Amino acid sequence: MPLLLVPAIASASTLWKGDFETGNLSQWSRQQSVASDRLLVVSDVVREGRYALKATVHKGDNPISASGNRNEVLYLSRETPGQEYFYKWSTMFPSDYPSANTWQLFAQWHQDGCCGSPPLEFYLQGEEMRMRVGGSSGRVLWHSPLQRAHWNDFVLHVKWSADSKAGFVELYKDGKLVVPKTMVATQFGSEKNYLKLGLYRDASISQTASVYHDGFVMGTSLADVMPSASAVAETPAPGPDSASPPAEQAPAPSAGTPAPTTPAVNATPVVNPPLANSTLPDPRGGTPGDTQYGQPQGCGASSSGGVPFLAAAGLLAVTVLTRRRQALAKARSQRR
Repeated sequence: MPLLLVPAIASASTLWKGDFETGNLSQWSRQQSVASDRLLVVSDVVREGRYALKATVHKGDNPISASGNRNEVLYLSRETPGQEYFYKWSTMFPSDYPSANTWQLFAQWHQDGCCGSPPLEFYLQGEEMRMRVGGSSGRVLWHSPLQRAHWNDFVLHVKWSADSKAGFVELYKDGKLVVPKTMVATQFGSEKNYLKLGLYRDASISQTASVYHDGFVMGTSLADVMPSASAVAETPAPGPDSASPPAEQAPAPSAGTPAPTTPAVNATPVVNPPLANSTLPDPRGGTPGDTQYGQPQGCGASSSGGVPFLAAAGLLAVTVLTRRRQALAKARSQRR
């Protein structure tokens, strides 16, 4: 009987798998989609195993009556301050994926409170892929030209914290370290985060688009999510006086052919400068943003998390108290 309580979705070395190898969406907590054909588990375009997710968005797709158009799956991972995890997944944009000079999110760790851009997000801006930490006013720590018909393999290492001296991120792309350990706040206050995967984009985009995701794994070490890289990652980097050959550039794999995921020892980490742009409307617009597990939230591009909500609640309380005092004073004057 005790063995029956062990989740079948995770192995002894991982915390959770959302790799769609069940042939359906049962590994995920829930979904936000307008129709059954928007989030499909497919077998014709995969990165590994037998199945992958095909997320499609049409103009007007708005399953939660919020800003933008989306179809996404959610995993309520509930990352709390002080926790440290590794995440691995692959994303592929097909050859006919439309270009739009605005935001298109394909993976995000959203705060469970209100409001605005998430504390950690992967998105497209025009012909670039970007990773930003800290909401709309945060830092773009990585960007790279968009390659269509190419499986983008990501391994993300995060320590969750609202303290920029405690939290950090580290990113591998296609097996190479592209963002070394960078100290940055990865949460908003004490709010927990949860994972969203699929496609979420500006409502102004008219073209129908699909994106593929595969192989999502969550673990507590690099070996949990990228076993072949553990020995390489522990090898000391050559000193400044050491002679080392240049790293070889592997050819881009086809859509159905896996590429090696072992990081190149001599690859030089590159951290790109911050880029200024927003992925969600300004809060002054008043349009709803994301959801708290399905319930509409206020929108905005503030990295202050739930502060706008608390301020509004405080103002409401003051208004109610003032009106109550005025009513009591009026009643007393009438009795006199």
